[in-house]
Amino acid sequence: MRDGHIHSPFCPHGSRDSFDKYVEKALRSGYRTISFTEHAPLPANFEDPVPGKDSAMSMKDFENYLETVNKVRDLYKTDITIHPGLEVDYIQGYEREIRDFLDEYGPHLSDSILSVHFLKGESFWHCIDYSPEAFRQAVDDFGGIHSLYSAYFRQIRHSASADLGSCKPGRVGHMTLIRKFHHLYPSPEGWESMAEESLPLIKCSTMELDYNGAGMMKEYCTEPYPPSFIALKAHETGIPLVYGSDAHTAKGMNAGKELIRQDLL
Repeated sequence: MRDGHIHSPFCPHGSRDSFDKYVEKALRSGYRTISFTEHAPLPANFEDPVPGKDSAMSMKDFENYLETVNKVRDLYKTDITIHPGLEVDYIQGYEREIRDFLDEYGPHLSDSILSVHFLKGESFWHCIDYSPEAFRQAVDDFGGIHSLYSAYFRQIRHSASADLGSCKPGRVGHMTLIRKFHHLYPSPEGWESMAEESLPLIKCSTMELDYNGAGMMKEYCTEPYPPSFIALKAHETGIPLVYGSDAHTAKGMNAGKELIRQDLL
């Protein structure tokens, strides 16, 4: 069993649960391999659009994170395989900054995720999963929900095809995160095709897909990222799927695991 998407006490919008607490929960749950994929520091010239500026780990904390997760890996090496990693944001227009960061620090990582959280609208940047209110603002700024979804999946495709160097993360994170609030703001007609158009590029880029259970636990989502029919399509396309709890607390591990398609992993 493997959980490829776990956060840590270094997440500014997460919990203070210790690495030990996550690992002990993983051991009790029967995992043989886990990846700590904390939110990587954002590019220095990119302004975090969320009010608390807490989307990602700060650069001043980053080296301490690496040092700590490596100590934890070594401490538990006879019990479980622990990968030090990051969840890196793909932000269009900041590819050079992202590549420079990965060139420097990527060799110290063994399993990372590339995700899309931020989209640039007509007026400003949006964090599309921050809150229902922020999502509504994004819909308005993009001139409608169809345009917002189209922009999101375009960035998913760009993330898969982007040249981010030899240390580019090997897995696309929660590729249908745009549906986090779909019970409040119904997805546009044809969104399924938008999502499925990303799969050939992910396949050609030899990337894996984060089969993320966190959406199952969200009030306005109640499905994994991606939902099962897209996960099945990815599997049939030959894209490896890796379960991710996206846990921000130790208690959050195993999120949605019993409800996703285990046969696709």
